[in-house]
Amino acid sequence: MEELVGKIGECIERGKVNKSSPYPKDMQGQDGTDELTRQALDSGVGPEEILQACNAGMKRIGDRFSRNEVFVPELLMAAKAMNAVMAHLKPYFQTGTVKAKGRFVIGTVAGDLHDIGKNLVAMVIEGNGWEVVDLGVDVKSAKFLDAIRQGPECTVGLSALLTTTMANMSKTVQEIKTQFPSIRVIVGGAPLTQRAADQMGADGYAPNPQGAVAFLNAGRQK
Repeated sequence: MEELVGKIGECIERGKVNKSSPYPKDMQGQDGTDELTRQALDSGVGPEEILQACNAGMKRIGDRFSRNEVFVPELLMAAKAMNAVMAHLKPYFQTGTVKAKGRFVIGTVAGDLHDIGKNLVAMVIEGNGWEVVDLGVDVKSAKFLDAIRQGPECTVGLSALLTTTMANMSKTVQEIKTQFPSIRVIVGGAPLTQRAADQMGADGYAPNPQGAVAFLNAGRQK
């Protein structure tokens, strides 16, 4: 059992989604997270134990990404492998057998239609056991505020790629903080810096998905 669960974590780190997946080359023809998760559940392994192994695998690939040992394609494959696990575990979340760590609302701010970075962050965060509400692109402040009203215990992530939309991001941060002072807001995107985040009044800044995960996990421990 322990070996099977460990293999799931390894497949997440390596980005092995299923048996038919050609990636990575040295694991062609081997079971991926899809098959291994089904086998583990059928063998009586608890979903919490599987999720812990997944989180460990995502942390390893995230740490390697932070050290520039792997790049966006590898991180994307790891997230896809994690999503294959989550497809099996979702029923357990819905019944309350497994509790999500929290709720994370994310969107690309008004005036910006770029979504690659946002999607990557959303995938990695969901893979780390969070419920993700993805509002999409060109999201105006009102839509973020509505999402907060629907789940006031959430954390909010704002993404932007265009320098010209940073003013919109700043406006959204201020409106969220005015109406919901206790809501934690994290910002990210190519034009952002820690200084810019501080000037906007955001609670955090993440230069990469793993930074966003670290921010969320730190918030849970407070």
